[in-house]
Amino acid sequence: MRLLVTWLINAAALFALPYLMQSVRVESFTTALVAALVLGLVNVLIRPILVLLTLPVTVLTLGLFIFVINGLLFWAVANFVGGFQVAGFWSAMMAALLYSLISWALSALILK
Repeated sequence: MRLLVTWLINAAALFALPYLMQSVRVESFTTALVAALVLGLVNVLIRPILVLLTLPVTVLTLGLFIFVINGLLFWAVANFVGGFQVAGFWSAMMAALLYSLISWALSALILK
C-alpha cells in the first residue's frame, strides 16, 4: 500500500512541475503516472550503475556530479515517455531538483 501511495505522490509532484516551470510539459495525470513509474525504475536500476561508474568525478566535484546524473536521467525519461517533455538539459536538471523537493515535501506531509 505504501508503494502505491509513494507512486501517486511522485506522479502528483511530476504533474505539478509544468505549473512551476514553463520548459516542462506533462499532458495528463496518466502521463505523469507512467513517467513516475519509469523514473522510479530508472532510479532503481540504472542510477546506481551510473553513480558507481562516475564515482571518481563525483568525488572530485564533492558530490555535485550527482545533480548532473539526476538531470540526465530525468531528461532521458522525458525523451522516452510520450506526452512528457523537457526543453533541454539545464531545464531537466532544474526540473529534477524541483521534482525531488516537491516529492519529498508531499511524502513528509502524507507518509508520517
